Order: sequence, then structure tokens, then C-alpha cells
Amino acid sequence: MAEAARATEEGIKGPVDREGKYLTFALGKEEYGIGILKVKEIIGMMPVTPVPRTPGFIKGVINLRGKVIPVVDLRLKFGMEEIGYTERTCIIVVEVAALSGAILLGIVVDSVSEVLNIRGGEIEETPAFGAKLDTGYILGLAKMKGRVKILLDIDKVLHTGDMVTRKGAH
Repeated sequence: MAEAARATEEGIKGPVDREGKYLTFALGKEEYGIGILKVKEIIGMMPVTPVPRTPGFIKGVINLRGKVIPVVDLRLKFGMEEIGYTERTCIIVVEVAALSGAILLGIVVDSVSEVLNIRGGEIEETPAFGAKLDTGYILGLAKMKGRVKILLDIDKVLHTGDMVTRKGAH
């Protein structure tokens, strides 16, 4: 078990390491998935309080049952066009690794699809797009029902280097 964890940390990921349950969601016409163990809950859109001097993809914070949780618009984080929120737009509350330990973050997605059990044989390696393109945040590509779902390493997507979660910053 420790070897598998170490291999994953070093970026050596076999298809078997990545198989499991994924929450799938849509951003535009693309489908993405994140490991279900990272998901704490799914909530409908609610008022977000903006925080000054944060990157544009950080929408602000929400008060969820007494906890203040930063909210990231995943469309903006990925450089996609900003669109108005609909009744299907929701916030997925995820637990990510930070310098100060695990933290809760909300990610805004266009819609949540389903929970899928993805087998290792259905997951392809991320293709090399070129030397200057960082795809380290992609665990792999799941081929399901004639479509491709991009499986995300949510810790790397929400890398704390560009977030407000530095040690000592609150």
C-alpha cells in the first residue's frame, strides 16, 4: 500500500491505481471525473461572498453550516469562457491537500452527471501534447460508452501555490 502511494506521489500511475469510483460532471461539452473519496458533498449554487485581491477564478467564499469555504469556478480555472449559472450549476465540496493539511474547497461546475465505477482497462494514459504543456493534473482518460471522460487529480488542479491557502494565510 505504501509503495502504491509513493509511486502515485512520484507520478508513476498504472491503470489499476486509478480505477475506482468517480463523480463525473460537465464543463461545457466535456465530461470530467474526480475520485469519489475526494468529494465531501454536492450543493446547489448559493450566494458567494467575493474576496478582494484573489485570482479571477476564485469566486469568493461561502458559509456552509458555519464553515467558511473558498469557491473556485473550474471553468475559469481551466481558461474556459465564463457563463451564467443555471439551475443545474452546482458546487462540489472537495477535500484537497494543502501545506497546512487537508482543506475543504468548493468547485463550481456546470452540472453533475453520475458516479461511475471505472475499471483500470478503461483508463488510457494522458497523451503527450508537447513539452511545454503541463498535464500533470490529469490522472488519465476514461473511455466509456464511446466518449472520453477526463479524470482529474483534484489536488493538482487546485494546487495551493496559486490559491489563498498558503500556510498562515486565512
